[in-house]
Amino acid sequence: MASKKQQTVTVGGHKLRLSNMDKVLFPASGTTKGEVIHYFQTVADAMIPHARNRPATRKRWPDGVGTAEKPEQPFFRKNLEDSAPKWVPRQELEHSDHTNTYPLANNTAVLAWFGQVGALEIHVPQWRFSTTGDPQSPDRLVLDLDPGPGAGLAECAQVAHWCREILDEMNLPSIPVTSGSKGIHLYAALNGTYTSEQVSQVAKELARALEADHPDHVVSDMKKSLRQGKVLIDWSQNNRNKTTIAPYSLRGRPGSAEGPHVAAPRDWEELEGPDFDHLDMHQVMQRLTEGHDPLADFTSDDDAPEGLPEAQDPLTTYRSMRDAAKTPEPVPAGSPAARNDAPIFVVQEHHATALHYDTRLERDGVLVSWAVPKGPPLSTSEQHLAVMTEDHPIEYAEFEGTIPKGEYGGGEVTIWDTGTVEIEKWEERKVRFILHGQPDGGLGGVPRRYALVNTSKGDDHGKNWLIRLTKDQPKDEKPSEASPTPAKKSSKSPSKSRKPANDSEFPDPLPSPMLASPGKPSDIRGQGWMLEGKWDGYRAIAAVHPDGRVEIRSRNGKDFTQTFPELTEIAELVPAGTVVDGEVVALNSGSRPDFGLLQRRGKLTKTREIEQTAKKIPVHLMVFDVLHTAEHGDLTAEPYTQRRAILEELARSGKHVQVPGDMGDSLQEAMDVSLELKLEGLVAKRTDSPYRPGTRSREWVKIKHENHADVVIIGWRQGRGGRAKTFGSLLLGMTDDDGELHYAGRVGTGFSDVDLTDIRAQLEKLTRKTAPVDDVPREDTSDATWVTPKLTAEVRHSGVTRDNRLRHPTWRGIRMNNGP
Repeated sequence: MASKKQQTVTVGGHKLRLSNMDKVLFPASGTTKGEVIHYFQTVADAMIPHARNRPATRKRWPDGVGTAEKPEQPFFRKNLEDSAPKWVPRQELEHSDHTNTYPLANNTAVLAWFGQVGALEIHVPQWRFSTTGDPQSPDRLVLDLDPGPGAGLAECAQVAHWCREILDEMNLPSIPVTSGSKGIHLYAALNGTYTSEQVSQVAKELARALEADHPDHVVSDMKKSLRQGKVLIDWSQNNRNKTTIAPYSLRGRPGSAEGPHVAAPRDWEELEGPDFDHLDMHQVMQRLTEGHDPLADFTSDDDAPEGLPEAQDPLTTYRSMRDAAKTPEPVPAGSPAARNDAPIFVVQEHHATALHYDTRLERDGVLVSWAVPKGPPLSTSEQHLAVMTEDHPIEYAEFEGTIPKGEYGGGEVTIWDTGTVEIEKWEERKVRFILHGQPDGGLGGVPRRYALVNTSKGDDHGKNWLIRLTKDQPKDEKPSEASPTPAKKSSKSPSKSRKPANDSEFPDPLPSPMLASPGKPSDIRGQGWMLEGKWDGYRAIAAVHPDGRVEIRSRNGKDFTQTFPELTEIAELVPAGTVVDGEVVALNSGSRPDFGLLQRRGKLTKTREIEQTAKKIPVHLMVFDVLHTAEHGDLTAEPYTQRRAILEELARSGKHVQVPGDMGDSLQEAMDVSLELKLEGLVAKRTDSPYRPGTRSREWVKIKHENHADVVIIGWRQGRGGRAKTFGSLLLGMTDDDGELHYAGRVGTGFSDVDLTDIRAQLEKLTRKTAPVDDVPREDTSDATWVTPKLTAEVRHSGVTRDNRLRHPTWRGIRMNNGP
């Protein structure tokens, strides 16, 4: 950085005025403002994914952090500064008694501006803003491990490993981040279907369970008097109103003589090293230069953690605004169901308080809706206001009638046009699509391409959009512009899907994969389903470019090509110009998927390490879909059965690339086979489903096995708080194939208050002095009360570990065969 007093630079396409670049902000290391800005630019690509679209609270030190002996006091800043450049993205957030406008750390220019104003610490919540400016459900769970007096980073590392064990049992792989202050943060990705309250409750129960298991080392209560020599597991970071320092943010503390400390993502192996400590900014920049970013592939887990309650479905708001007894509108009781037909649209002429045209597009089982006062424009020279409203049920596409006066939306509703829709792009702030209406519909009987663009400025809660007819209309079918005002029409049923012509242009960049929705066997009704195994691995899009170059991308767009070099074998198995979808898996000695082995491969970055480990842990690409070929062009609009037929004709299996077949027509037989193969479960796909890149669809349904086990109770752990008079958890045993009893773990969830009391009373009659098995870990014996193993029970669990422990068991009940 230059040492001029003031200069104007261009960062990420935005002009920014910088000043006092030589000003020292960290006296201990002599780190200047210029060096801080340089740091933020260096880590931007790694940091922004974890801060994007989250309200950014800043801690500012305009005059520097001071020294350890004489620290400078920062000030918190929530509202965006009046002096902020106009290009800084921002979003309003309503609190209980006021509204704040927050900046969004969405690009490198914003980070540079933060450095200019001395905003050294960036704090964000665990949720993001939606496309409409509303807070979404959290997409990550965070545990803040904070050492009390007499404890330090080493103690935090030990507690982190205990937390990891429980999170792994919940199918929530975690990544540690040394906070740059005193402790460690643990991050686990969520799929965004649960509220902050639900996630907080799970985190709280985890903290309390570890406190019960390790009372001399862990505390879950923030009272300072309880924290001497212990590590606090601060679960409250998951509260909707709480924030956590963003990964890769600087810390506004003196730091070391080498440089300021950073909230730095770490590998689990680092926590075990003898020199384990916080990292400074130069160490972090060096790690990123070497490609070392433990959070690089941090994505939402495909499956929600067990034990969380069901999330609200997308029609909750719609139902809350209508009384089925008072309005003729459809008010379905259940969640949206998967449909077999092509996506539809409807535009309804609505004579309410003011005339408007409700424009609704099908997406993920509901009609995403906008109220358009002037109707969809029929001229490319016009654009009309479109106000986003609540999602409507699919059944609403056929609704015409009178909504009674006094009810929400009271007035006359008629169908102006209806038919099928091709979604070409669906992003947070832009939707692009083609409507295929009726011959006598308001669109004039020809396909029309529209764009919806979000114009939110913070004062409309993200609801204001503009809709325009694009200039590049569908080829050879130019729409008429003679009638810019919509004309009323009668009701028509949606027409059959129009398939777009194949596009031979090779996709660049590669598309994101289509995702399956969680489901259960009862969701698979009727005919028209294909059943496949659910592989426990990394989702990947693999391509052989027209020039023969292989490219493999993760679900998040991460380049897997160098990480898994053996998969370049695909160039020998499919023609150039082919793009396929599949799952990268690692197989154990029993030829079964082993996610732990895959993680060991996935975190490697150095070529020599990758080559050496690949000999011991080879990976395989299980290919199940094809999106593009040189012969057929774009296949995403074709039905799944046709894509599979092309794939099986096109691709050959090799040493590391396979094309698994389906698992038959019978759901029960397929479930049995997947159990025998020790797969996670099944994925059921509609045979007529198109491929919807980047979309989680109900046309693909994933069904996980629900495991049950018969166990015997061998003891209990002392309860605390509300369970002080009963128990905290039960210690379990299971018999092996030889009939020998061994330790199977503990269960502490799923009990009612009656269960707790009754079970404790039964166990009191069976107490003994010694453990009935000899393989109970030391940490589970400290406050255990042992019982004679006579009381049998049933638990639900998510699998069995290599040391024969049940993963995340949940109590189901005492077995009925327990007699006197």
